[in-house]
This record gives sequence, structure tokens and C-alpha cells, in this order.
Amino acid sequence: MRAGRMRARDVEIVAPNLKRRLSGVTSTIVQLLPLQAHRHAIASFGPDVLPPSVPRLPYRALAGLWRRPAGRARRIWHARRNTEMLLGLVLRDLLRMPLRLLFTSAAQRRHTAWTRFLIGRMDAVVATSGRSAAFLERPATVVMHGIDLTAFTPDGPPPAGPVVEALAGRRIVGCSGRIRHQKGTDLFVEAMIALLPRHVGWTAVVTGRTTAEHAAFEAALKARIADAGLSDRIVFVGEVDDIAAWFRRFDLYVAPPRNEGFGLTPLEAMASGVPVVASDAGAFRELIREGVTGAVVAAGDAKALTAAIEPYLADDALRRTAGAAALAHVRERFPLRREADELAAVYARLFAMDDAGGAT
Repeated sequence: MRAGRMRARDVEIVAPNLKRRLSGVTSTIVQLLPLQAHRHAIASFGPDVLPPSVPRLPYRALAGLWRRPAGRARRIWHARRNTEMLLGLVLRDLLRMPLRLLFTSAAQRRHTAWTRFLIGRMDAVVATSGRSAAFLERPATVVMHGIDLTAFTPDGPPPAGPVVEALAGRRIVGCSGRIRHQKGTDLFVEAMIALLPRHVGWTAVVTGRTTAEHAAFEAALKARIADAGLSDRIVFVGEVDDIAAWFRRFDLYVAPPRNEGFGLTPLEAMASGVPVVASDAGAFRELIREGVTGAVVAAGDAKALTAAIEPYLADDALRRTAGAAALAHVRERFPLRREADELAAVYARLFAMDDAGGAT
């Protein structure tokens, strides 16, 4: 595997990551590139914020992209954000660098005119789900995300610390993600306020960062919880270092966003042997087998979310059966290697365009 800093002449695929903060896109790059590097001369490009396991092309190597990579007529520039598509267009069309442009779209909505313009200039497009593909105005190859099944697994250490110790002997229903309206944290809290008084053996745990602009939203949620007398049973633990350990501790996982791009957390929970109740956002309906590995309800519907969660709190056998089915489902359908293999086929078609004399 290639890791660390690479030279432009040794790179045939560039996967830019122009965002400093952790996001779902960044998480995908961190997981996927080290695996792809076993097969391709691939490197990330952007701020030096990714772990050392991710091969990287430093800024100073950018000028080297004018030279063709060894054995190829062009490189592939694999963008996942608008800014990355735009930079690829500048490099290819203004600076005349020998690049093929690929974009991965996860959006679950009609794109803006600007985004449609950028997508229209790509050589190929990948959609992360069938729903995402339906919002595109050009053909796309559907390549659903996979996850690292060595990291997300029922086997491994649980979380540690005083918060975990205080939860000893409790069943836990978990919710993970940034604390904000879009992520549906309030819907989860509303469901827990309704359900926990009827299910005394359960505690709810919310993991995830709250930014300054959403601090008032979190404070209002905590006030509602306190008014309901449940401050010791609906616990906000903030951003955690090892979310995989928390997934192993959860007995049920709830993903309630109002809107989402793809959404990896249901896969991460199911890979940990945990059933999932989710809103119909992102690719969740394509990830969860209804009534087998969990349930999917209308996005934004707190009553439907509450009703779907309750059977899993009340029935240990149902929860165990669904958790086992979830684990088998993800291991069969969503390993990270499957995603890498399907992307390799897209790359091969792009490289073949030059072998066949195709034009940009």
C-alpha cells in the first residue's frame, strides 16, 4: 500500500479533499483510499488533515499534473464536492492539464443551476444510491458506499470512561451525528421522552458535536428533557474518539435526520450487530431491509419514529433476531471492498476512453 506523500508522476488518480472539518465525505476518503491504494496509484489532495494512512499529494506537487502519469494518457480527478469539481475544471480546461473528471453525487434533492453546470462538464458521474441518481440530469453509475468491516464489528473493545460506567447494566438506544435540526436530534429526543417512562431498563445516548450556531438548539433540547424528569436517562456525551466502540455498546440505533446525503451510520450500526430504525432520508431505505434488519419511517414524523422504535425496546427476541440479520446483511452487501471494486470499474472505463481515442 502506498501511504504518505507521493510524487505527481507516480499518481494516476487524485481524490481531492478540500474541506478541513470531518464530514461524511472525508470519512469515505479516509476509509476508502488506503484500500484503493493496493490497486491504484491514488492520492488525496488538499489540507493536511487526513491520517497518515491516506496517501497524499502535497500542494507543491500540483504543477506536476501537467505531465502525464506513467503508462496513462491522463489522470483521473475524482471530485466529491462542488469546490473540487470547480478546481478540476480549472486544471483541465484553463490550465490544460491532462485530466479526466469524475464526480460522486450523494445529494437527495434537485441540484442548483451551478451544480448542474459543474456536473455537466464531468467526464463521468457516480451516484451513491438509486435515489441520488434520480436527481441527476445525466446518466450515472450507482456505487453505494461500503464500510470497513474490520473497524465496525460486534467484536472489539466497548467504550470506556465514567459515562460508560454509569450506564452499566442498562440497555442503550443510540443516536449519533451533529446536534442540529437537520439531523433530527429533536425527533429522537421527542421519541425518547414518550418511550423511556414505559421502558425502565433503557437509556438513550446521543453522540456528536454541537457547533456554536446550534448551541441554543441543544440547550432547548436539554431543557425539554429536564422538564420531563429524564436528564439521567437521555444523555448527551458529545463528540467521541471511537464511535465504533459506542456502536458495539448500543442495543438499538436510531437515525432520524430530516435530510441526508448518503448516511453511513445505519451501516456502521448494522455491522456492529445492531438493528436500526431510521427516517426515509439519504440512502436509508436502500440500506435497511424493512422488518428484517430494522424499520424506515417518513422523515420528520416523530410519532411514526416513536411507534417504530417501541417494538425493539419491548421485545428482546425481536431485537436479537434483527441484529443478527443486520450483521449478515451488511457483511454480504456493503463491505468496503465491494465499493472499491465498483469504483475500479468506473476508473477503467475512463482510462479506456483515451485508449479508444475518446475526447473530453
